[in-house]
Amino acid sequence: MISYLKGIVAGVQTISSNRVILTLEVNNIGYDLLIPQRLSKSLPDSGGVVQIFTHYQVREEVPLLYGFSSPAERDLFRHLLSVSGIGAALAITLLDTLELPDLVQAIIAANIQILIQAPGVGKKTAERICLELKSKLIEWRKSAGFFVATGGPAPGILEEVQMTLFALGYTAHEVSHALHVVSEDIGLPKDAYVEDWIKQAIAHLSSSEQIS
Repeated sequence: MISYLKGIVAGVQTISSNRVILTLEVNNIGYDLLIPQRLSKSLPDSGGVVQIFTHYQVREEVPLLYGFSSPAERDLFRHLLSVSGIGAALAITLLDTLELPDLVQAIIAANIQILIQAPGVGKKTAERICLELKSKLIEWRKSAGFFVATGGPAPGILEEVQMTLFALGYTAHEVSHALHVVSEDIGLPKDAYVEDWIKQAIAHLSSSEQIS
């Protein structure tokens, strides 16, 4: 079908948090694409040229085009659609909640606590996603160029660290990034105390807020 479209940004309309429509002009034809909110924030200004990778779907006899920033993002969207009970809106919400490598890692590691931070994703849905996609994504990530990081807190303390940071109001993306930084840049051991992980993560998050 249509693999990608390259054209001029004619407009972006935000209908809701998980429904953003990009109008892309290609050879004097305007295409409406449903895109992740994260992608809408990185688009050039109106009149700028952009390449969008597409997924075509027919729902209730209505043709729909979904747009993504890369083939990998589109492929992960398709993997999510293959899970029973996961529709396009929920798949886009998951893509907006976590960066692509973090989402892949969360599914492979069955990190339920971080997956349920996506609006509309409950524990049973998160468990089903992990069950149905784990083995597929282990193989897919090799060709897609994603390699699951080995850093971060040990599994036995990861949930407590995450839950504490979520309770403080940090998002799934912020928590995932902070724990990666604490592990890779600061070098905190995986089996360090829960309090140490939380303290270092908050320190990083607070410094990031001051910079921004």
